[in-house]
Amino acid sequence: MSIRLTLVALAAGALGGSAALPARAAQEPSVPVQIVDAMNKLWGRHPGFRANHAKGVVVEGSFTPTKEAAALSKAVLFAGPSVPVTARFSDSTGIPDMADGSKYANPHGMAVKFRLLNGATMDIVANSLKFFPVATGAEFRDLLAAIAASGPDTAKPSPLDTFFASHPAAPAALGSVATPVSLARETYNGVDAFVFVNAAGERQAFRYRIVPAEGTQHMTPEEAAKQPADFLMDELPARLAKEPVMFHLMAQLAAPGDPTKDPTQAWPDDRRLVDLGTITLTKAVADSAAAQKVLLFLPGNIPAGIERSDDPLIGVRDSAYSVSFSRRLR
Repeated sequence: MSIRLTLVALAAGALGGSAALPARAAQEPSVPVQIVDAMNKLWGRHPGFRANHAKGVVVEGSFTPTKEAAALSKAVLFAGPSVPVTARFSDSTGIPDMADGSKYANPHGMAVKFRLLNGATMDIVANSLKFFPVATGAEFRDLLAAIAASGPDTAKPSPLDTFFASHPAAPAALGSVATPVSLARETYNGVDAFVFVNAAGERQAFRYRIVPAEGTQHMTPEEAAKQPADFLMDELPARLAKEPVMFHLMAQLAAPGDPTKDPTQAWPDDRRLVDLGTITLTKAVADSAAAQKVLLFLPGNIPAGIERSDDPLIGVRDSAYSVSFSRRLR
């Protein structure tokens, strides 16, 4: 089976699709398909590009785990020596020529594919939001629809005004981001909760956080507006040509009672942070456009020793990313 057909089948399975479904049910698009459709309507269809985070740059390096990580999880990623990684940094929206300094390019994303020693892979998909705007896939679809229906000439209150009024986490989350001075100087958050399982069977809920070794640094909106359109995408390869870029892969550990199913609820800042290891990026790939077209990152692509929490967005994201992947390979 070709990779395209494999991913279409994966998407159909993840979305609950089946040839045995009644004709009426089969005609109703699933929520992940509706999300991708809403993105294509909002930002247009751009063949060969992602429905969201269309503009990006791909780089390579390695990950070296800490001993603390192995105590938390029996995952093979944390058990041995360094492993190769491929990372993609991106602007928000499905517009491939989005200006890096635009406010709409926020949140910026960082996705990492770890190539494990047993031949498998593991993915982390993070972005610069401190928490997610909505709690479910249906709410995310409705947010996109509200944005699309709320142009500058729309009567007030606009559909987006109404959505924000009933979903206060959305404007708060979107207001938590800013343009970084470099993609290497941004903190990227895994807004979904996962669960570590260690060799003794002990379980610990957590969220990822990817922290730049040089520290986080942002621009003002006025400074960002003055930058060249591709300044972030150009700066990172130029930086890597001179020296490696390092990030600390952190885990914020949940305390008893911290919610794991609602990504709009950030955990308190005093929750323990554990350094799981160092991501060291060393070079940009030779043909970033070709590399990112065939790269698929799935939050639910995890090895034994890491499990999904009860957060429903993990499955929705897996399915929506698979739908977007199958469309850009057409």
